[in-house]
Amino acid sequence: MLQSRRIYLPPLSLIGPGALNDLGEELKALPYKKALFVTDEVLVKIGVADKVLDVLKVSGIEVVIFDKVRPNPTVKNVTNGLKLLKENSCDFILTLGGGSPQDCGKAIGILATNGGDVKDYEGTNLSKKASLPIIAINTTAGTASEVTINYVITDVKRQVKMVIVDKNCLVSIAVNDPELMLGKPAALTAATGMDALTHAIEAYVAKGAFGWSNALAIEAIKLISASLEQAVKNGSDIESRSKMAWGQFIAGQAFSNAGLGFVHSMAHQLGGVYDLPHGVANAVLLPHVERFNIPSCAYKLKKVAKAMGVVVVDMSDLEGANAAIKAIERLSTAVGIPSGLKELGVKEEDFEAMAKNAIQDVCTGGNPKDVTVEDAIAIYKTAM
Repeated sequence: MLQSRRIYLPPLSLIGPGALNDLGEELKALPYKKALFVTDEVLVKIGVADKVLDVLKVSGIEVVIFDKVRPNPTVKNVTNGLKLLKENSCDFILTLGGGSPQDCGKAIGILATNGGDVKDYEGTNLSKKASLPIIAINTTAGTASEVTINYVITDVKRQVKMVIVDKNCLVSIAVNDPELMLGKPAALTAATGMDALTHAIEAYVAKGAFGWSNALAIEAIKLISASLEQAVKNGSDIESRSKMAWGQFIAGQAFSNAGLGFVHSMAHQLGGVYDLPHGVANAVLLPHVERFNIPSCAYKLKKVAKAMGVVVVDMSDLEGANAAIKAIERLSTAVGIPSGLKELGVKEEDFEAMAKNAIQDVCTGGNPKDVTVEDAIAIYKTAM
């Protein structure tokens, strides 16, 4: 029997070339007056922020800029952003960037209406009130934070990336304009693209997967597999950028509603301890975790192989699953992802502590195969 489901999506998403211009008309119809503009210094420096500021100016919106968000946003980033919001009586938040500004903005929005410290909300649905309104403008085809009920904040003192799943952090308007993604560095494109692929694959094999999320995940795998390499090779190719924008967008919807798995649990530890880019950590771990998962989801991984362009018609489920692992590794190599954790400076002496924290990560429960600390240590070792 089909189960009842709660589907969480932003009330409005604007997507496609020129979508940023459509935001101006939406803003004119809203009662917002002053935005806390959460972004990073790079986007301000290269002029992407100016494009958004022009839209806000035409719409009559006042802006207070907070551009100090780190690549892995920290508790301090959130605290400083919230202070600026309160000092200036901002009535909504506008985020611009990849997952880092998006996640930081969500945390600020939750604290603005619920109070407390961001650490109080680590876990699932611990806030009582909806976030301050957030308009999220995405500039990378990767995290999909602009459409999910998840955000991740680093507690530097504990060296832990806190995963927060909260329906109250869902943004009011999500904007995915691939024109804002043109010219992004190849390494960033590769890392965020492999992050999106990880979202799609983990959502597809997750324990919480269901018909709707499966359809989205498979379509996302097809789009990302067909366009990521070209987007990395030619950062100005609007066609591949558009396909990647759509791919990450629907992958985000899939995992936000189906859950993730142990790739993310392990990658979060690498981010917390080594401050590594999340997409790179995911990309390195993905084939190793899915190889571990084969006994529990070989049939589905065979479907992943097919979505990635592998001819699987004469393959058994096991052969198809192994073909999926090889396809993931081929794509990862083609876009320049490091071959292993050793190349990233990871040390075996940290494996046990990271493995124990990974088991406690909120994403672990969604993994198709149960995992022990010993399993996690073994996977880290194979990924070296």
